[in-house]
Amino acid sequence: MTGNEIGLDVGIESFYTDSNGYQESNPKFLRKAEKSVKHAQRRIYKKKKGSLGRKKTRGIFARKHLRISRQRNEHAKRLARNVCKSNDLVAYEDLQVRNLLRNHCLAKSIADASWYLFRQWIEYFAGKFGKLAVAVAPHYTSQKCSSCGVIVKKSLSTRTHACSCGCNLHRDENAAINILNLAKQARDGQSRSNAVGVGISTLVGESLLEQILT
Repeated sequence: MTGNEIGLDVGIESFYTDSNGYQESNPKFLRKAEKSVKHAQRRIYKKKKGSLGRKKTRGIFARKHLRISRQRNEHAKRLARNVCKSNDLVAYEDLQVRNLLRNHCLAKSIADASWYLFRQWIEYFAGKFGKLAVAVAPHYTSQKCSSCGVIVKKSLSTRTHACSCGCNLHRDENAAINILNLAKQARDGQSRSNAVGVGISTLVGESLLEQILT
């Protein structure tokens, strides 16, 4: 046991911000490889349908996407493992990523961040290391002051949480603290409806490994 507890607020600006104020940079694997991927895609259209050349260029295109997929998975896996090894309680938002992807302006960035994959690996390693992973409702985690509980409304462009109580934090750190506090309330209230136990986490991990190996 480490005695440490952490809340994680995932984002696009940073991959995640934790309740200690640390921000993990977003690798943006697709964005970095986008030019190369688009070039490979254009080459497909220049080849005659059914030709060997078209088949080869399609293979090159597919391998580029496969490489991005593997990079995302290894990145999420490494971070989740480190977070779970270093903390006894890991709290995160119960985000409905599928719904968020309907936002066409942010869909590509959200997909590239692979939040759901990160969550799956957290649940897997929480089970493997005997830690507690708790998903909490995301409502008002960005707006609520983590110090006094007052709602401080802010637009998405406002990156600093400034409350009349004197609390002044990056908005994502404030959200991460709120996420951790909600998880602690759930744990202390003996609520396990959204807590990940060893059995569930292990099954999720086995499913993930099967997907990767096949």
